Amino acid sequence: MRLVLQRVTHGSVTIEGKVKGKIDQGYVVLVGFGQDDDEKVLDPMIDKMLNLRVFSDENGKMNRSLLDIGGSILSISQFTLYADCRHGRRPGFTQAAKPDIATTLYDQFNAKLTALGIHLAKGEFGADMLVEIANDGPVTIILDSETVLSKNK
Repeated sequence: MRLVLQRVTHGSVTIEGKVKGKIDQGYVVLVGFGQDDDEKVLDPMIDKMLNLRVFSDENGKMNRSLLDIGGSILSISQFTLYADCRHGRRPGFTQAAKPDIATTLYDQFNAKLTALGIHLAKGEFGADMLVEIANDGPVTIILDSETVLSKNK
């Protein structure tokens, strides 16, 4: 599982000319799943994401988490996070999870965030989306389950 977290002042997703979701301060999260991912990756990745201290405190230092600030998440499915660009000029996506598996994991990811009380807006799996991001900082963090889970062992 790969997450690209972008700290934002606001973000939105538009599908077929209609705003499907929008948030104020928080994260726009690009969410991708690899072939070997299953539901076991969700909880540790969510925990890491929600507790990362990348929001500014009263001194302007990155010292507060999304939970600390009561921030929101705009969740966007993004299979292209598994693009393989090693050969040629057209990326390959064979390392990305198959759509039926990825959509189930994406739905579970979003349901877990909602169950935790996170204000969540989301895109639509497989849709052509226009994502507007007002990256704050800019701060962009990449989380990969291979790295996050290896630290938990």
